[in-house]
Amino acid sequence: MTNRPRVVIVGGGFGGLAAAKALHAAPVDVVLIDRSNHHLFQPLLYQVATSVLAPGQIASPIRNILRKQRNAEVMLAEITGIDKEGRRVFAENVDRENVAIPYDYLVVATGAHHSYFGHDEFARFAPGLKTAADAVMIRNRILQAFERAEALDDPKRPDGLLTFVLVGAGPTGVEMAGAIAILVRQTLRTEFRRIDPTSARIVLVEGGGRVLASFSEPLSQAATERLKNLGVEVHSGRVDRIDADGAWIGQERIPSKTVIWAAGVAAAAPVGKWLQVETDRAGRVRVDGCCRVPGHPELFVVGDAASLDRAGQPLPGVAQVAMQQGRYAGDSIAKLATGGSQPSPFSYFDKGNMAVVGKGFAIVESGKFRLSGLPAWLAWAMIHISFLAQSGLRIAVFLQWMWTFLTGQRGDRLIVDDAGKHRAQT
Repeated sequence: MTNRPRVVIVGGGFGGLAAAKALHAAPVDVVLIDRSNHHLFQPLLYQVATSVLAPGQIASPIRNILRKQRNAEVMLAEITGIDKEGRRVFAENVDRENVAIPYDYLVVATGAHHSYFGHDEFARFAPGLKTAADAVMIRNRILQAFERAEALDDPKRPDGLLTFVLVGAGPTGVEMAGAIAILVRQTLRTEFRRIDPTSARIVLVEGGGRVLASFSEPLSQAATERLKNLGVEVHSGRVDRIDADGAWIGQERIPSKTVIWAAGVAAAAPVGKWLQVETDRAGRVRVDGCCRVPGHPELFVVGDAASLDRAGQPLPGVAQVAMQQGRYAGDSIAKLATGGSQPSPFSYFDKGNMAVVGKGFAIVESGKFRLSGLPAWLAWAMIHISFLAQSGLRIAVFLQWMWTFLTGQRGDRLIVDDAGKHRAQT
């Protein structure tokens, strides 16, 4: 223990890790706390769920990432509360409960989880995609559907057994739909003898009117046409009910044994309740222009846990926002810890949006620049590889992508029976 200021960072995602790295040369002691021992590259989770990549190809142990940062230590624990007046966080792990951890500066980067918009009963039948366990569970369900269909003696399989419904046509839903379409029409096409995998039905449901609504109309339309060419059905409407037999869009029932939720997110931890501060409708803490809790210059909230408006609209819940806010929080703390001036307000640099729609096709938009097709897919691939936490993962993912692109063969199609605790009862 030293007499230097202690910086506690809660969360080892994009925001928390960026904050820790920004403090590598600062005269402070950093404690990064996460309930998982790994940093997960969430933008590629859908590729784990559709058997392109293995979980270990998009996740890195946090201790390994920070192994050369001598002023940082990692604690595997779950935060249960924050005392902002006493400057303490409370944590528990398998051995200890209600452990008080003091701090001089605190960065909260707890991320987001699925939001079912008041219909939490949907979670049992429509898992979301936020963790490696979620991705493996969804992979299990997709692959098991084909195995069940192949094993049936009666050629008339149960209604909806090979129908896959994705709720939400943002990037996650669109990327999942395209990836499932490629999986069933290329990889699985010749591997079964009693069923035709290409007969699978893939339904993408969007309640907002068009797919990828955050993109311009022309790119949204290009993505829609690409999905339709892949055999994906695009439906508009609100999902009113989900159970073991399918989903209801208004009065229309879509029979399905596999429904996947990609429609919304909310703050992953009750940070607003812990801090007793104002939050938005998604439970994110409303922070000031410097990503701090008002009245507490030592307390930063970043990424999906924070709500910060720009031009009257909240910043999007994407990795770039979390990384830039985390880096900003770390730099600000480094200045404050050495007697520097108060930080200037956070300014987000929007590098644009990307989404991949099946093999060799993506859309890219940055300001007035728009691109679609194979060139956009190549740009998407290079950028995503560059953001992986370790060089070994970049090499492994690049090689796997090239193999899959050239041969259509997937990297990891294991069915692991105990991979998810929220498996739907079918």
